[in-house]
Amino acid sequence: MQATSIYEPIQQSLTRVEASLKTLGSDLQFPFLSEVLGHVFDTTGKAMRPAITLLSANFHPHESRIVEIMATAVELLHIASLIHDDTVDESSVRRGQATVGSLWGRNVAVLVGDYIFAASATHVCDTGNVRVIRRFSETIMELSRGELSEMVESYGRDQTREQYLRRIYNKTASLFTTAGESGAILSGAPEDVAQGLKAYGYNLGIAFQMVDDILDFEGTQEEIGKPVGSDLAHGIMTLPAIRAVELYPDDKTIDALFRDPDDPVHLQRAVEMIQNSAAMSDSYGEARDFCAKAVDALDALPRNVSRESLEALVEYVIARRR
Repeated sequence: MQATSIYEPIQQSLTRVEASLKTLGSDLQFPFLSEVLGHVFDTTGKAMRPAITLLSANFHPHESRIVEIMATAVELLHIASLIHDDTVDESSVRRGQATVGSLWGRNVAVLVGDYIFAASATHVCDTGNVRVIRRFSETIMELSRGELSEMVESYGRDQTREQYLRRIYNKTASLFTTAGESGAILSGAPEDVAQGLKAYGYNLGIAFQMVDDILDFEGTQEEIGKPVGSDLAHGIMTLPAIRAVELYPDDKTIDALFRDPDDPVHLQRAVEMIQNSAAMSDSYGEARDFCAKAVDALDALPRNVSRESLEALVEYVIARRR
């Protein structure tokens, strides 16, 4: 199923969210910043996080405007974090398009990322809900913590599964969690519904990042928008690599790569070792387990078209090719 059909129950709201992003980039008396923001908002992705916010609100009568403001804040936070990630990683391409840093330089990228972070904060303040504002602030801290831990733990072969899960929660699943919980809270849903959607977001976000990490080894450069094995080349141990080390603790292929990361032969051998092992299927199995937990978290919710879309989104995450 395509993401566009999954979004059918919230398409009008999502269109208004996307229009709000465009307005942020055009309603300025600063042509240079408008140009950069125009490029940023022209290359946004599948809008999964704001869609979760909007869908999560549809289990209780609510004022759509407030939830749309929150959905916009969630997407702005996601975009800002991507700009900073690309800048830290010195990435030249994101989703097949040139990054801000590659076009205008690292200094501009950092400042534009900061601008969008601030814009996300002004939007969430407009919801007027202190609980949501606090959770959103915590998410910004978690995103930063995830990026920092990835840097500090890089080129360490013997990373634990617990370290990995903590890192991908901070870096990815934290915003999915906030998207689900905030949509429910702002709709005035009962606490059990809010907690169910919070758990849904957490488990879906973990599964999403696991699949992303699998595709780093399984996809083609055209599909994933970066060289195959790019994370490992940068010293980042993701689930398939961790699982391969668990299966073959005496294998020194990854050690050789981390000692000499600029040698493409070492990278090719490490990627092939992981691809040809059970690590790939095992990793898919773990991602499916988290997808199942995400669906189970919806049990307390009434069945309607938005619940069907949230369930379909789980299927989309496990089957996607970026």
